[in-house]
Amino acid sequence: MSDTDLFKLYSQRILALAADMPLTEPLAAPSHSATKRAPLCGSTVSVALTFDGEKITGYSQQVHACALGQASAAIFGAAVIGRTPAEIAALCDTLAAMLKGAPVPAAPFAEYEVLTAARDYPNRHASILLAPEATRAALRGN
Repeated sequence: MSDTDLFKLYSQRILALAADMPLTEPLAAPSHSATKRAPLCGSTVSVALTFDGEKITGYSQQVHACALGQASAAIFGAAVIGRTPAEIAALCDTLAAMLKGAPVPAAPFAEYEVLTAARDYPNRHASILLAPEATRAALRGN
Protein backbone atom coordinates (compact mmCIF):
# COMPACT_ATOMS: atom_id res chain seq x y z
CA MET A 1 0.00 0.00 0.00
CA SER A 2 1.49 3.34 -1.04
CA ASP A 3 1.54 6.46 1.12
CA THR A 4 -1.11 8.01 -1.13
CA ASP A 5 -3.36 4.98 -0.64
CA LEU A 6 -2.92 5.17 3.13
CA PHE A 7 -3.76 8.87 3.15
CA LYS A 8 -6.90 8.23 1.11
CA LEU A 9 -7.94 5.35 3.33
CA TYR A 10 -7.27 7.06 6.66
CA SER A 11 -8.86 10.43 5.96
CA GLN A 12 -9.24 13.11 8.61
CA ARG A 13 -12.94 12.31 8.93
CA ILE A 14 -12.25 8.62 9.59
CA LEU A 15 -9.65 9.51 12.19
CA ALA A 16 -12.03 12.01 13.85
CA LEU A 17 -14.76 9.36 14.06
CA ALA A 18 -12.32 6.86 15.52
CA ALA A 19 -11.32 9.35 18.20
CA ASP A 20 -14.91 10.10 19.23
CA MET A 21 -16.33 6.69 20.13
CA PRO A 22 -19.87 6.83 21.57
CA LEU A 23 -21.51 4.45 24.02
CA THR A 24 -18.43 2.98 25.68
CA GLU A 25 -19.74 3.02 29.25
CA PRO A 26 -20.84 -0.44 30.43
CA LEU A 27 -24.56 -1.09 30.79
CA ALA A 28 -25.77 -1.96 34.28
CA ALA A 29 -27.87 -4.94 33.23
CA PRO A 30 -27.57 -5.88 29.56
CA SER A 31 -29.99 -8.45 28.22
CA HIS A 32 -27.87 -9.43 25.20
CA SER A 33 -24.15 -9.46 24.40
CA ALA A 34 -21.68 -10.76 21.85
CA THR A 35 -18.09 -10.39 20.70
CA LYS A 36 -16.90 -10.56 17.12
CA ARG A 37 -13.31 -10.81 15.92
CA ALA A 38 -11.87 -10.13 12.49
CA PRO A 39 -9.55 -13.10 11.96
CA LEU A 40 -7.26 -11.40 9.45
CA CYS A 41 -6.29 -8.45 11.64
CA GLY A 42 -7.37 -9.51 15.13
CA SER A 43 -9.68 -6.53 15.67
CA THR A 44 -12.49 -7.22 18.15
CA VAL A 45 -15.73 -5.54 19.12
CA SER A 46 -17.77 -6.57 22.14
CA VAL A 47 -21.29 -5.24 22.50
CA ALA A 48 -23.83 -5.35 25.28
CA LEU A 49 -27.35 -4.13 24.85
CA THR A 50 -30.81 -3.97 26.27
CA PHE A 51 -33.71 -4.97 24.06
CA ASP A 52 -37.39 -4.51 24.84
CA GLY A 53 -38.60 -7.14 22.39
CA GLU A 54 -39.07 -4.57 19.63
CA LYS A 55 -36.03 -2.31 19.55
CA ILE A 56 -32.62 -1.70 21.11
CA THR A 57 -33.06 0.50 24.18
CA GLY A 58 -29.48 0.56 25.48
CA TYR A 59 -26.08 -0.15 23.97
CA SER A 60 -22.45 -0.35 25.01
CA GLN A 61 -19.39 -1.24 22.97
CA GLN A 62 -15.77 -2.09 23.62
CA VAL A 63 -13.76 -1.61 20.45
CA HIS A 64 -10.22 -2.87 19.91
CA ALA A 65 -9.78 -2.27 16.20
CA CYS A 66 -7.96 -0.29 13.57
CA ALA A 67 -9.11 3.24 12.73
CA LEU A 68 -11.54 1.87 10.14
CA GLY A 69 -13.17 -0.50 12.63
CA GLN A 70 -13.28 2.29 15.18
CA ALA A 71 -14.85 4.72 12.72
CA SER A 72 -17.45 2.12 11.78
CA ALA A 73 -18.27 1.46 15.44
CA ALA A 74 -18.58 5.22 16.03
CA ILE A 75 -21.02 5.61 13.12
CA PHE A 76 -22.97 2.56 14.27
CA GLY A 77 -23.01 3.60 17.93
CA ALA A 78 -24.38 7.03 17.05
CA ALA A 79 -27.49 5.50 15.46
CA VAL A 80 -28.08 2.08 17.07
CA ILE A 81 -30.47 3.07 19.88
CA GLY A 82 -34.06 2.59 18.75
CA ARG A 83 -33.20 0.22 15.88
CA THR A 84 -34.98 -3.09 15.41
CA PRO A 85 -33.36 -6.47 14.71
CA ALA A 86 -34.59 -6.23 11.11
CA GLU A 87 -32.90 -2.84 10.70
CA ILE A 88 -29.63 -4.21 12.11
CA ALA A 89 -29.75 -7.22 9.79
CA ALA A 90 -30.49 -4.98 6.80
CA LEU A 91 -27.58 -2.70 7.73
CA CYS A 92 -25.18 -5.65 7.97
CA ASP A 93 -26.18 -6.78 4.48
CA THR A 94 -26.19 -3.27 2.99
CA LEU A 95 -22.84 -2.36 4.54
CA ALA A 96 -21.21 -5.57 3.27
CA ALA A 97 -22.62 -4.83 -0.18
CA MET A 98 -21.43 -1.20 -0.01
CA LEU A 99 -17.90 -2.42 0.62
CA LYS A 100 -18.17 -4.36 -2.65
CA GLY A 101 -19.42 -1.35 -4.63
CA ALA A 102 -23.16 -1.10 -3.89
CA PRO A 103 -24.80 2.11 -2.64
CA VAL A 104 -24.21 3.54 0.83
CA PRO A 105 -26.72 2.59 3.56
CA ALA A 106 -29.66 4.95 4.00
CA ALA A 107 -30.21 7.17 7.03
CA PRO A 108 -29.63 6.84 9.90
CA PHE A 109 -26.48 5.02 8.75
CA ALA A 110 -25.65 7.18 5.71
CA GLU A 111 -22.43 8.39 7.36
CA TYR A 112 -20.89 5.05 6.34
CA GLU A 113 -20.23 6.88 3.06
CA VAL A 114 -16.93 7.97 4.61
CA LEU A 115 -15.76 4.34 4.50
CA THR A 116 -16.28 3.86 0.75
CA ALA A 117 -12.53 4.42 0.33
CA ALA A 118 -12.06 0.99 1.96
CA ARG A 119 -13.76 -0.76 -0.96
CA ASP A 120 -10.38 -1.32 -2.57
CA TYR A 121 -9.02 -3.01 0.57
CA PRO A 122 -10.98 -6.24 1.18
CA ASN A 123 -8.65 -7.19 4.03
CA ARG A 124 -10.20 -4.26 5.99
CA HIS A 125 -13.86 -5.14 5.40
CA ALA A 126 -14.22 -7.55 8.34
CA SER A 127 -13.07 -4.88 10.78
CA ILE A 128 -15.60 -2.39 9.39
CA LEU A 129 -18.42 -4.94 9.80
CA LEU A 130 -17.59 -5.87 13.42
CA ALA A 131 -19.94 -3.57 15.39
CA PRO A 132 -23.07 -4.26 13.32
CA GLU A 133 -22.29 -7.98 13.09
CA ALA A 134 -21.67 -8.26 16.85
CA THR A 135 -24.98 -6.55 17.46
CA ARG A 136 -26.77 -8.88 15.08
CA ALA A 137 -25.17 -11.85 16.85
CA ALA A 138 -26.21 -10.48 20.26
CA LEU A 139 -29.80 -10.07 19.11
CA ARG A 140 -29.79 -13.64 17.80
CA GLY A 141 -28.38 -14.90 21.07
CA ASN A 142 -25.09 -16.21 19.64
